[in-house]
Order: sequence, then C-alpha cells, then structure tokens
Amino acid sequence: MPAVLTQNLPTSLLVLATCLIAALLLALPQLRRWDLWRAMVTPLASIIGSGFLVLGPVLAHGYGAWAPAVMAGLCLGAWAFGAAIRRNITRLGDDREAPSKLETLSALLLAIAYVISVAYYLNLFGAFAVKLTPWQGEIPARIVTTAMFLAVLAMGYGRGFTLLERAEYISVSLKLAIIAGLIAGLAWFFGGAAHGGTLFRPEASFSGWQAVAMGFGLLVTVQGFETSRYLGNSYDAKTRVGSMRLAQGLSATIYVVYVALLVYAHHVPEGALSETAVIDMMRDVSPILPGLLILAALAAQFSAAVADTGGSGGLLEELSGRRLSARQGYALLCSVGIALTWVSDVFEIISYASRAFALYYAVQAAITARHAGGARRLGWGALALFGLAIAVFGQSVEGS
Repeated sequence: MPAVLTQNLPTSLLVLATCLIAALLLALPQLRRWDLWRAMVTPLASIIGSGFLVLGPVLAHGYGAWAPAVMAGLCLGAWAFGAAIRRNITRLGDDREAPSKLETLSALLLAIAYVISVAYYLNLFGAFAVKLTPWQGEIPARIVTTAMFLAVLAMGYGRGFTLLERAEYISVSLKLAIIAGLIAGLAWFFGGAAHGGTLFRPEASFSGWQAVAMGFGLLVTVQGFETSRYLGNSYDAKTRVGSMRLAQGLSATIYVVYVALLVYAHHVPEGALSETAVIDMMRDVSPILPGLLILAALAAQFSAAVADTGGSGGLLEELSGRRLSARQGYALLCSVGIALTWVSDVFEIISYASRAFALYYAVQAAITARHAGGARRLGWGALALFGLAIAVFGQSVEGS
C-alpha cells in the first residue's frame, strides 16, 4: 500500500469510501432525470464556488469561536435576499413581459458582477492548475485561464445551455463527492480531538465595526442562488423557485457543518491567509485530502464559472429584449473576461463584484417591496437598505 495511505489510515479509507459512495449516488439515473435536481445544479455550483474552501480559515481567523454563528448568519442573509428574488420569480411567472426600469437596473448590475466573478473563478482555476505543473507564475496561469474561457465559450456557443449544464453537472457531482469525503474526514478528526480532549476555543482577530464590515464583504462567498432567476428558457417558474430553495438549503448545511468541524479542532496557520490555507490544514486530517481538495477546487471554479456563464446568457438575452441571444451573451462575457485576465489583477477588483452583487440584491428587494403591502413593504424595504449598506461598507475577503 502506498505510504501516503498508511498515515491516518482509518481516516483516509473513510474519506475515500465516502467520496465513492457519494459519487455513485450522484450518478444515479433517477437523480439526473429529476428536473428539480438538474435545475438546482446551476445555483448550487455557483454558491459552492471558491468560497467553500476559503471561508473556513478566514472565519476561524477573523471570528474565532463565533465562526459557525457568523456562517449561519451569512446563510440567513443570503436566504432573505433569495426570498426576495423568489417572490419576483413567482410574481412574473413564465411571462416574457418587458422588464421594468428597476429590473433593468438590477440585471445590469448583475451582468457586471457576472463578468467579474467568472473572470475571478477562472483565474483561480488557472492558479490552482499550474501548481500541479513545473510551469508556475502569472503568465502560465493566465494562459490556462484563457484556454478555459475558450472551452466554456465553445461549449456554450456550440450547443447552448444544454451542454454547459451537462459539463456543470459532472463537475458539481465531483465537487460534492469530494466535499462529502472532506466532511466525513473532518467529523472523524473532530471526534478524535473531542475524545482526546484537544478541542479548543479559538480567539477572534476582529471585533466591533471591523467584524461587521468583514461579514458584509463575505456575503459574496454564498452568492450564486440568483442564477435560478435567469433560467426561464430551461425551467418554469415553480421549478426555478424550488431549485433555489433546495440549493440554498443544501449549501447552507454544507457550509455550517464544515465551518463548525474545522474551527474547534484545527489551528489556522500563522501569517497572511491565502485561498489555499485549508489545503495545508487538512494534511493533519488525512494525507490524501490536500490532493482531493485541489481537485475539488478546480471543479468548484469550473462549475461556478459555468453556472454564472449560463445564468448570464439568459440574463443578457432578457436585458437586451431578445435582440442578443444567450449564445452571443456567452461570447460577450468570455471576451470581456479574457481581457480582464490579461490587463487586471482580479484579486484587486473582486471587491467590485461583491458590491455589484449586493446592489443587485438591494434592487431585487426594492422590487419586492414595491409590489408588497403594509408591514411586508417595510420589511422588504429594510432588506433593500441592508443590501445598500453591504455595498457601501463591505470589506472583501481578499482585502482582509
């Protein structure tokens, strides 16, 4: 047996067995044929993008023992904004009426956020990918990113959303199978730490307004549920609403459990945090987890990029009054994304994507308030103001 498996052997076997079982379940034909599940894949892919690996160490470092509560709060905030979008989906139904000025504004904000977020996802993909090769550095990473943009464009332009959805399903299934193995390994490690009395209560690094601003900026890491709003060409309104609920519920469960198991049993590395910090932390759990997590990160970036590309196609088609097709929308997004890759540092501009998403959610909540009455109007209006506050005061993960 390879030496890498002889270390922490029970945990390694548990991780592998869980990954295999999850992969087999996700490959079941009955699941693939279930419309609600297939519609859920797009928002789920976007929600569990780069954030699920980055968030654990960031929350543990910033909020200490309060990290699981903060994670739950982020998920609740995302659910509230999702509820506003779901009400708008239900109100509009499957109509193809011209969007209102507020809808046009929100769609424009989201289109800007999508362009930046897809570039961010695929740039992270390039950075992770070249770490597995002798060719490392910015130029090789940007070449890989450009190639991935062209691959996404070829799939979307050649066969449209159907092929994008198929590629997305495979990458999401791989990612979820590895996450299942990660959770199993963390649970085993957590149980061992609890039995041995080595659990600890980490101290928070942030307090007061800094902690609030950091929380605002982290909302973008649980973003992605809004993609259901723009899949009207593939699914009816009822299916889109149900898929968003299912995607948000499953992703929230994964996030909260993952953070809770991580925070009290693992010390965060000293010094500045990076998006790969959790990979080094997982070496103590199982020597096979770092490699699996790199694979999951690649799948996460690709599936999130595909999800946002698919959502943007429908969005741009709607925004242009159908003068622009979804395929042409894919081409526009990929062209701008490639340009951003070569002229910009995506880690510096990701904060603008965070603000654009928050503004989009604020406008969607304002639309819901406009069509509500009484106390509900006040509640949705308050949610819109909350979105504006996030856009103005939020601090991005990279800026922390």
